[in-house]
Amino acid sequence: MKFRIGIDISGGDFAPREILKGAFLAKKEFNHDIILIGPRDEISKEARRERVSLKDFEVIDAPEKITMDEQAAMSIRRKKNSSIVVGAEVLKEKKIDAFVSCGNTGAVVTATTLKAGLIEGVERPGIAVLFPTLKEISMLIDVGANINPKPLHLLQHGVMASLYYSVVFDKENPTVGLLNIGEEETKGSDFVKLVHKLFAASSLNFIGNLEAKDIFSGRCDCIVCDGFVGNVALKVTEGLADMTGKFLKGALGKDFLGKIGYLFMRRSLKKFKKSIDYAEHGGAPLLGVNGVVIIGHGRSSAYPVKNAVRVAIQELKRDLIGNIKGKIDAVCKGSEIQEILDT
Repeated sequence: MKFRIGIDISGGDFAPREILKGAFLAKKEFNHDIILIGPRDEISKEARRERVSLKDFEVIDAPEKITMDEQAAMSIRRKKNSSIVVGAEVLKEKKIDAFVSCGNTGAVVTATTLKAGLIEGVERPGIAVLFPTLKEISMLIDVGANINPKPLHLLQHGVMASLYYSVVFDKENPTVGLLNIGEEETKGSDFVKLVHKLFAASSLNFIGNLEAKDIFSGRCDCIVCDGFVGNVALKVTEGLADMTGKFLKGALGKDFLGKIGYLFMRRSLKKFKKSIDYAEHGGAPLLGVNGVVIIGHGRSSAYPVKNAVRVAIQELKRDLIGNIKGKIDAVCKGSEIQEILDT
């Protein structure tokens, strides 16, 4: 079955050139239809510059752009012809099966939530990212969709993350943990303590609180937190990885022995960089929206854009949305959960 993947050509720090290059790579590698959403004139201009043909692509004209620094709700109201709003609209109308954007995250979350709606039973979407650990791949949710959620929202994020992980990695009953300032259930704010009670009363494989030092230990498959904490954790991780690479390169290049050592270590260093590079994972799924939405990194070049398309295709093949619909109510509407929420 062929899927129709819409790509926001105007989204990202290196748009439209790198996004369009990523679309060309995706078309070449994957046997699916790629729909380019953005200013038709700019898309045609970049295609001529890259000496590629648009005959195998459908172009949906979206002349307006939402920049990275614009306020999400206001921008999608004012710029109805932007690539993000148009992309969300055609996703709602089922003209595309998935939407990929490296643009303004808040605008993508708001537009797709308002246009496509949420999966039945889900109250707030969550952005989930995959990252390497000392053992296996782990998932962190939410990393920026909601900075002021309710306790039930985090429980729902835990349900969606657990289901996503079990489907993607074929692991039955993955572990779920709550990111906190300490492992004891008495630690943290009243909000986090209530969330802990909800998880403990659920049917999820909840292993309790996790400290920040546990994120990369591989101790837990799915780590849950609010969007503010998750986004800070993600950005700190990115900054540390970038600094570590530059530090090693500088330190090893200071003297002759260091340069010799680098020659022997180069292959291992490249493997390390690849393991922590967001480009390898392509993009983060926006779980909870009634449609497949993949949010790419704002600094994405062609390669991660191509990989984001790969992630979208994988989600469509797994019918994750259909699986989530039945799971949310089964976990979140139990009598014990409702009793905790009512107290």
